[in-house]
Order: sequence, then C-alpha cells, then structure tokens
Amino acid sequence: MSEFDPEKFEEKYVHYFPELQEAYKRAFETMNEAYDSGLIHAIDQQVLNESEPFYDEGTFTIELPESPADRVTGVVVDEEKLEAVLDRYVTELQTELRGVFDLEETAN
Repeated sequence: MSEFDPEKFEEKYVHYFPELQEAYKRAFETMNEAYDSGLIHAIDQQVLNESEPFYDEGTFTIELPESPADRVTGVVVDEEKLEAVLDRYVTELQTELRGVFDLEETAN
C-alpha cells in the first residue's frame, strides 16, 4: 500500500479503491460476528452500499444516504435498535479506515 495522501482521497475510488473495499469488508466481518447477520446484511446492502467516506483534518466520516431506516427492508427491527447498530457500524467502519490507512486516531 502506498502512503496515504489526503488530497488523493478526494478521488478515493481512483487512488484507494482496494483499501476502501478492505475497510468495508473488515467492518462487515466484525459487525456480522457481534450482531444479527440478517440485520448486518440489510444495513450493508441497503444503506452502506450508498454511503460515502470522507477524510478531513485527520478524521474519516461516513455520509449515509437519506432516511437510512426507511431503506432497511426484509428484517424486523425497531428504529431505535437499527439506529444504535448503524451508529456502531459507522464507528467500526471509521476504525477500519484508520487501520487500513495506518493512521492514528486524532483527539477531538
């Protein structure tokens, strides 16, 4: 892997596609081991498939599509639980992005 360049991350799918795939895969595996697999698959395929990772000033953020709870179908889950699991999933994804790019977590 080449050294991470924040400016290149603006064109992340050109410069860092394999790394992004690896981070999403690792986050999925971690979440799938800890939570109901049907729910994790639904979040992965119906919400995170249209998410957008960004990097700014030492922090990765994940922009989710509008109304993520409305996108999740095929599983029975209350909105509060869905939001909690989705928040945890996003946190895991941010952690994996830092790990894949070998970046230290910055203090807020």
